[in-house]
Amino acid sequence: MALWQLAKNNPSICKSITESRALLCFAVLLEKGSGDVRYYSAMSIMEIARVAEHNPDLRHSAFKPTSPAAKAVVDQLLRIADKGVFDDLLISSITALGCLSKTFRVMETWIIGPLVRLLDEREAIVSREAVIALTKFVCKENFFRVEHSKAIIEAGGAKHLVQLVYFGEQLQTEALILLCYISLNVPEREDLAQAGVPAVLAWASKQGHLVQDSRVDSSLPEARGRMELYQSRGSR
Repeated sequence: MALWQLAKNNPSICKSITESRALLCFAVLLEKGSGDVRYYSAMSIMEIARVAEHNPDLRHSAFKPTSPAAKAVVDQLLRIADKGVFDDLLISSITALGCLSKTFRVMETWIIGPLVRLLDEREAIVSREAVIALTKFVCKENFFRVEHSKAIIEAGGAKHLVQLVYFGEQLQTEALILLCYISLNVPEREDLAQAGVPAVLAWASKQGHLVQDSRVDSSLPEARGRMELYQSRGSR
């Protein structure tokens, strides 16, 4: 059985793997390995990151910012995301970065750029995973959600998300949720109005298939209200 299958949903196995310095090995294999070796390394990192997302002890021990192994892993994941080549490694790398969103410090907003660029990807599955990953950076559970929201806007993410809400079909709901979080976090940003965010939020509120999602229903009205309040102040 592959190591990534053992790590799946298993905190104790993940802890054993990370304490054995395997993370650094995975980073080296991602950089210098080939074929299945790179694939299994990426899958192992993804499964460990998935567990770490919901396990603070593992997250703090294996992915603390000062850890050379954690830095090496993140560097390789970002390299794959930045290249944006649709292959076996891309989806697992995007997923892992999203799961590790709580480990990045306030000044590490450079993580955001490569993920934002993937919003404009032709492959819908890639854009979808990028949206889900970015949502983890700006949701209420992320302490640095305001800084990450600003980074998404500055990387040009708002205009891509507006297009995905209007035309993204299977990405519409996830893109709308991300846009709602950003609007709640930084409603005063003029870039949001310039990208057409108030209009798309108003449009979305009239779409039955979108508002029936409980996540949209709980965030869209407040996002619209905050946007309207701040944008009306700015236009005076």
